[in-house]
Amino acid sequence: MYRIVLVDDHAIVREGFKSLIEMESDIEVSAECRNADEAVEAVAQIAPDLVALDLSLPDASGLPLVEHLISISPNTRVVVLSMHESEPYVSEALRRGASGYVTKGAAPEELVAGLRAVMAGKQFISSDIARRRAIRPSKELDPLHRLTAREREVFLLLAEGKTPKQTAAALGIGQKTVYIHRANLMGKLGAGSELDLYRLAIERGYLKA
Repeated sequence: MYRIVLVDDHAIVREGFKSLIEMESDIEVSAECRNADEAVEAVAQIAPDLVALDLSLPDASGLPLVEHLISISPNTRVVVLSMHESEPYVSEALRRGASGYVTKGAAPEELVAGLRAVMAGKQFISSDIARRRAIRPSKELDPLHRLTAREREVFLLLAEGKTPKQTAAALGIGQKTVYIHRANLMGKLGAGSELDLYRLAIERGYLKA
């Protein structure tokens, strides 16, 4: 029996995923978590086969959490379940150790297929992401490839409307450090304000208007 921990701050989303997953006779949801702290505790106690992780949590950014959960339980695989279907979310999640990435807009059968593929030791991305990656622009045309990994994290959170204080809390870094990263990334992107970051994120498909 495969044991899965679900991490999502919306109860109705967790219930939907749980119902879908538990239709499979050899998979069980061992714990449901609303935030990063609960996820860390559950993984430490259960050491599940797999964590299904939402990237947008109220108390932390899901990207660093991918690495942290794997460090706690190295044999646990992580599949990201997210509304974000574009770069750099996908590449960052995979770079940090996620074994799969499935959007919340994917067909239900893709979620189950993805979980099974990952539990079999394979990497899986849902078909909508695969299509986007096949037609995405080259790195030279994407301004976010000028940024460091941390600068990309700060960019995404600021573009979503997070304040520097909220960004610092989500990433577990100091607020002064966020201001430094913000100044650096704005210089690299030629942005003058958070509104410019939001517009860039919309233009490049990182956020939906």
